[in-house]
Amino acid sequence: MHGIYDRDLDRTPANHQPLTPLSFLERSAQAFPEHPAIVHAGPLAQQRLGYAQFYARARQLASALRRRGIGRGDTVAVMLLNTPSMIIAHFGIPMAQAVINTLNTRLDPKIIAFSLDHAEAKAVIVDQELAHVIREALTLLDGPRPLVVDYVDPTLAVEGEPFGELEWEQLLAEGDPEFEWPRPIDEWDAIALNYTSGTTGNPKGVVFHHRGASLLATGNVITAGMTKHPVYLWTLPMFHCNGWCFPWSLAVVAGTHICLRQVRDQAIWDAFVEHRVTHLCGAPIVMSVIANAPAAIRRPLDRTIEFLTAGAPPPEATLAAMAERGFNVTHLYGLTESYGPAVVNDWHAEWDALEPAARAGVKARQGVRYQALEQLVVMDPETMTPVAADGETLGEVMMRGNVIMKGYLKNPKATREAFAGGWFHTGDLAGAHPDGYIQLEERSKASHISRGEDSSSIQVEEAL
Repeated sequence: MHGIYDRDLDRTPANHQPLTPLSFLERSAQAFPEHPAIVHAGPLAQQRLGYAQFYARARQLASALRRRGIGRGDTVAVMLLNTPSMIIAHFGIPMAQAVINTLNTRLDPKIIAFSLDHAEAKAVIVDQELAHVIREALTLLDGPRPLVVDYVDPTLAVEGEPFGELEWEQLLAEGDPEFEWPRPIDEWDAIALNYTSGTTGNPKGVVFHHRGASLLATGNVITAGMTKHPVYLWTLPMFHCNGWCFPWSLAVVAGTHICLRQVRDQAIWDAFVEHRVTHLCGAPIVMSVIANAPAAIRRPLDRTIEFLTAGAPPPEATLAAMAERGFNVTHLYGLTESYGPAVVNDWHAEWDALEPAARAGVKARQGVRYQALEQLVVMDPETMTPVAADGETLGEVMMRGNVIMKGYLKNPKATREAFAGGWFHTGDLAGAHPDGYIQLEERSKASHISRGEDSSSIQVEEAL
């Protein structure tokens, strides 16, 4: 039965537009055209792009791709480090209605070749430093060779000869900086493809949609406490879950991207001081690089820097060292299938008064759902009922919401299994505490057997 609110109140272009993170850049370029958007420094030069320039270059890339016949549903792979080209690609490729596939720069040519074939990549943009991997991968392809675009970083001298059909700047020069890029036809349209390794066989291609990318981008802003014009240092690889969607998050608040090709203590501490960094993300190992840097490299900070980490719970000693050096650490949890972090250890001020051991125990929890995630529960995968919230009974972490992948590309069986029972099955085992915070114990297929005993990988990491 239709009620009064179901009559003559239709969706029209005036009142309903597909969500997409691309509009964030358009807005920031209009509001803050001269504000620093991207900063990239090297021994030879420094690049600085304001938001108007950033937007223009993204539109040039989109226009150039369209002129070369690349459009809706086509895959454009990128083998890039954390450079301006990678950030621009996160907007320019989907502005052509194509799908960005960020390739893991640490993988071997065989896996890269599989990814290019499986994604039916029409083009691949490759950093000159990584050209040898792509060159070998192209010899292993079963399908047609994609267009190869070389990115030569102008800020430093890199060994290796370009081998593509054209160079990055040449491709951009083919495009129109005033290109009227087409919005996604549907917010369910794919925006990104990320390959994630399984326990056996070839990696699976996780497909993101515009709606999820938009929602997680704004979710990051809330979780990270970002206000207008934050300064974000790129220590997290952008090939990892599209940098946890932070390339799009920064555009929400007109933040400044500080590029970093390699994670090195000297470069990180220099950036903290020179650029007045406010935020960064990374695995616990990055915290160790920062906290354990030699005294001659470290500098006093006149502000608190927000550090968001995911993975194994940070050891109390590392957390103490980070706090002493001026950092506030927030513990996150997520998977490629959830666009990166979708769970946060939302900290309570009263927990600061706990004894160190108790405080570390609370810090070890993965936490509660992002605002962008609709449901998070620990369930018995056999009965599909929630486990007791006693902090001890284990079940599988399951999620529902708009920041869960569309599915696995060309792998309907794996997609059905992942979404069995109407929930996304993470494969992670956890307990639920009475306050609703979850605590991860194990990847369901990642335990180690030592002298006949199963040992949790998290227990092993903590011992190490």
